[in-house]
Amino acid sequence: MRILGLDVGSKTVGVAVSDPLGVIATGVTTIERVGIRKDTGKVIDYIKEYGCETVVIGLPLSLDGEDSVQTQKVRDFRTMLENKLRSSGPLSKVKVEWQDERYSTVEAEEVLIEANMSREDRKKIIDRQAAIVILQRYLDRMPRKEENDE
Repeated sequence: MRILGLDVGSKTVGVAVSDPLGVIATGVTTIERVGIRKDTGKVIDYIKEYGCETVVIGLPLSLDGEDSVQTQKVRDFRTMLENKLRSSGPLSKVKVEWQDERYSTVEAEEVLIEANMSREDRKKIIDRQAAIVILQRYLDRMPRKEENDE
């Protein structure tokens, strides 16, 4: 059961994927935005490549929990993705869910700084790292089956 995580921004989309057990998030890539149709098409390619059953999109709320300008753009992205999934036959069962992404970029930046990464290198992968943070938060809140459970 793999899960795809997305950090949808104005210029890029950070992409992460879970391991097959749904425990650990790993960065995949950063998609350069060209248009909502093409961007969601690239996301669908990753859903197919990794055999994902769920897509988790970071919801960019303001610090007080209210919608921002970016929130509506990300909602539009989700709507387009869901429409494409529904019309694609075998992918119509893929679920799309939200994950609060507040502070995800800050957390991602801290991880990269701790890794002694230069500012220039951090800029190249910050969105992918934020997607990892978003997906890992989602994975951490999912109930786990114990190994002894039957």
